[in-house]
Amino acid sequence: MILTTTETVPGRDVFDVLGLVKGNVVRARFVGRDIVAGLRTLVGGEVNEYTKLMAESREQALDRMIEDAKALGADAIVNIRFSTSLIMQGSSEILAYGTAVRLK
Repeated sequence: MILTTTETVPGRDVFDVLGLVKGNVVRARFVGRDIVAGLRTLVGGEVNEYTKLMAESREQALDRMIEDAKALGADAIVNIRFSTSLIMQGSSEILAYGTAVRLK
């Protein structure tokens, strides 16, 4: 599966546009992780626990979007975007979306 944030794939022509594909995940914070993260905020700097949580969430959302595209018979997903939103205190959604296409 070819993935790109651009509208086209260089050197390839789009044969068929299959439509919007998406993948999302909602993750909640973990109390143990919050305690360590809270201590880090006292001294400043990157909060590695949350960085790792968000990176894992992005990968899971991306994987779900790819599965959605495969189900449509896509060769590629173009114009990929990510969105994040707060669902409730302590939990966030990561949404990956793009356009599934078949290439010539």
